[in-house]
Amino acid sequence: MCGVGSIGVGASGNMKHLVLFICLLAIPEIRSLEFIAGDFSDLSHIAVPVPGEVKDGPPANINTYERRHKRSDDSSEKEEEEEEDLTDGHIIIHSYKVKSIITSRFAETAFSTKVVNKESSAQNVVFNVQIPKGAFITNFTMTVNDITFVGSVQEKNVARSLYAQARAKGKAAGIIRTSAREMEHFKAEVNVPGGSKISFELHCQELLQRRLGLYEQIVILHPGNLVKQLQVDIYIYELQGISRIEAPNMLGSQFDGLLHITKGENKAHISFKPTLDQQRKCPNCSESAIDGSIVVRYDVKRELNGGNIQVSNGYFAHFFAPNNLPPLPKNIIFVIDVSGSMWGIKMKQTIEAMATILADLRPEDQFTIVDFNHNIRFWNDHLVPATPNQIKEAKKYISNIQPNGGTNINEAILSAIYILTEANNLGLLDPRSVSLIIMVSDGDPTVGEIKLSAIQKNVRKHMQEEFSLFCLGIGFDVDYDFLERIALENRGVARRINANVNASSQLTDFYEEVATPLLRKIEMYYPGDDVAEVTQNSFDKYFSGSELIVAGKLTDKSSSLLQSLVTACSANDDLTFQVDTPTDELDQMLAKQKYVLPEFTKQLWAYLTINQLLAERVLAQSAVQKRNITSRILAIALVHQFVTPVTAMLVESEETGQRFLADSPKDNRNGCCTGAPIIGKKAVSIPTWATKNFGTPQPPQQQIRPEVASKPGVSVPVTSVENDPHFIIHLPKSKQNVCFNIDPQPGKILSLLSDPIKGVVINGKIIGGKEAKNKKLNTYFGTIGLRLTNFNLSFEITTEKIRFNDGKHKTILWWSETVHLSHSRVKVAVKKNSNVTITVSEDMIFLILLHRVWKNHPTNVDFLGFYTPPTNRFSTSVHGLIGQFAHEPEVNVYNIHPGLDPDKPQATMDVKGHNITVTRGFQKDYRTDAVYGTDVQCWFIHNSGKGFIDGHYKDYLVPHLYSFLERP
Repeated sequence: MCGVGSIGVGASGNMKHLVLFICLLAIPEIRSLEFIAGDFSDLSHIAVPVPGEVKDGPPANINTYERRHKRSDDSSEKEEEEEEDLTDGHIIIHSYKVKSIITSRFAETAFSTKVVNKESSAQNVVFNVQIPKGAFITNFTMTVNDITFVGSVQEKNVARSLYAQARAKGKAAGIIRTSAREMEHFKAEVNVPGGSKISFELHCQELLQRRLGLYEQIVILHPGNLVKQLQVDIYIYELQGISRIEAPNMLGSQFDGLLHITKGENKAHISFKPTLDQQRKCPNCSESAIDGSIVVRYDVKRELNGGNIQVSNGYFAHFFAPNNLPPLPKNIIFVIDVSGSMWGIKMKQTIEAMATILADLRPEDQFTIVDFNHNIRFWNDHLVPATPNQIKEAKKYISNIQPNGGTNINEAILSAIYILTEANNLGLLDPRSVSLIIMVSDGDPTVGEIKLSAIQKNVRKHMQEEFSLFCLGIGFDVDYDFLERIALENRGVARRINANVNASSQLTDFYEEVATPLLRKIEMYYPGDDVAEVTQNSFDKYFSGSELIVAGKLTDKSSSLLQSLVTACSANDDLTFQVDTPTDELDQMLAKQKYVLPEFTKQLWAYLTINQLLAERVLAQSAVQKRNITSRILAIALVHQFVTPVTAMLVESEETGQRFLADSPKDNRNGCCTGAPIIGKKAVSIPTWATKNFGTPQPPQQQIRPEVASKPGVSVPVTSVENDPHFIIHLPKSKQNVCFNIDPQPGKILSLLSDPIKGVVINGKIIGGKEAKNKKLNTYFGTIGLRLTNFNLSFEITTEKIRFNDGKHKTILWWSETVHLSHSRVKVAVKKNSNVTITVSEDMIFLILLHRVWKNHPTNVDFLGFYTPPTNRFSTSVHGLIGQFAHEPEVNVYNIHPGLDPDKPQATMDVKGHNITVTRGFQKDYRTDAVYGTDVQCWFIHNSGKGFIDGHYKDYLVPHLYSFLERP
């Protein structure tokens, strides 16, 4: 969907039109807004109002958005004042410019045009811009013959009253109305005095919605005639970084090379500025060849599954769009209107779309089809698995549908709810699955229960909390506002489908948006007293390719670090993410940028809050509740200068006292709003399970709790392997630590622990340093593989990320964020850039430590350390370089005497029938100090642990990361 801008000029019946179509954002619902100004031929004689007339002026406290009067033209740009005769008349459209600044998904778009009347007589000029319904107009400025009219947003009744006062004095020149259909048309028609100039500038703001993995902005250009200065500029600044951006030339080969994209790490600029000759359809034509679209799509880098928090100007915005998660299984019922009004292209397009949708179902999904007219029919009266045969039969059933009869929406939806409810009661629904009802209809109910409020009540009464209803309304005969209300009330959204040849793709595109649910029960919680007035922070579902956004205000008690805990349920796990963000860095970064919105977090918060309140207002159950919500919307809209259903824009000139009114007429169908869908309810606290499992991150030595202490600074002694690599084996019975080093080749995989009875295997893959140091190449563990066969789980832990595989799906966790994951009786806790702890029931716990080195270090590389307490319970079959010591051998150290180094005494160790010469020394434990480590005193065994370990260390080489150790 797009916005359309046009300029029309005319005089004495000789009307000339110049049309410019501008698309802002891909939003399905758009309003119509029209501004008609009166005769300005005698502006010089209009009386100037008396200063200080408070009753004729706006309230003093409404003009708070400082940037709303800022002109979009860059001061560096030089406007060419000489005009060229581009039409048969003498009205010159000197320029039409669109400038959009997008900062972290929040867009402010300015439309500006300048017109010159070269005639001596007055001429009519029409300024017409269409913007998406989801956008809020924030300012309109018009200058006629050096007299400027500026807009201010006021409460609707106040604005109407001030307009009426001006009208009574003969100073009211026009009024703006909206039709609330598809587009918002802002139309200003002005009679321009001869020899004068007029300029228009309209600003609007909107939050871009992420759909199918991309943010999209479309500019449709269809000028019809030539424009002296035609220019489109889109500036994007994304703090997270821009991962991809595309703007294909869709205007035709004539314009190859004229659409310019400049991309940096965080910034992008898309520009289109054709000259007059480049616009011409042919070398000597006065017709324009521009007729098509400029489509800009982009996405941002997402390194944190817990999301990205941006704090600026006393507000924060939390963007949550995790990836690398397995999809949740779906229970989906398609409810299809097959009444007589669906005959023809509507039914044909629906059948085509359903063929594509059914083929896209996954084997783990369950589905069925309910089709309805005056009766209800079932392809199958219960859910069936999405096997190839079932999908084939379902397609055949759909293709044979013959539309006829009336429309029984009430019975159709209740039937779908019944099928899901019965399946749930019988235990046939996976507890972690999502249940969706998708209804497609093109008309109002005509059979059965036809009262819309009664249908809404019936659905609300029978709908289970775990189910969601999505409504697709085909064409404009359907009561879309009813579909929107019933969907919002039942954790879904509505979407209008245009009944044309593209209806099939519109249906399939919508299905793609909900085809891959990744998370359920998402809570985004901000502990303490750091934030206030938080927008919706509890969501029922998260779908792949979309984005959840929470915004709020910082309080006076806010610290220098804002923390968020995000909890959610994935396909097999309970997840908790911790996100910590400095509160004082972003403002400094924005101050250095030219094309950014410095108040984007403030306006984004207001935009989200108003849209969510508008949705709540639609669902209000009483007049008192509706009035209270309206008061909250009004208060925010006035402060942030948004034209909403409860506010209006008063456009006036201080010089002339003349006023215009930008107003929204009554919407007979109680239309609501667009923007982010309300799915779920606002949360007030973090779930209990997350508090128990997560809480405040604990240091590693408190997570591993063997019984015997070793040395101050490391209160919990463990068995570990660190650095190049050196092993510390803790023997609790003899209260000894024994150390040894090995020197394997890079690429080799060593068995650390192998217990086939318990089904546990832990192996480490060796990496080498960047280059030799003192003629020796240091080696480290670069990857740790952990496999739990009894749980069908495996982990691959590298210095970059943690891969978790449950046999069906892979989940990726990143070192750059704090995360907790619960899967059955296995818990995984990642502490940001520090360590990961894996707890298996009550039997075992393992800690893997991350070592980061200076990026440009000449020799060293990032590596991993491994720690396990001797209290872990293994079987008698456990083995491996570390595992063999789970059952402690008898150790006797005697004949302690001075060595060559007086600080390192020597002794003889009797172990496993061997007498070994050992040296007293220290090795490092890095759990409490990741940089310098803590000294652990131990008896060091030379020759790669010979005599202490069974056999030679090369006997512990295994072929794969998850191989059990083969023992002779």
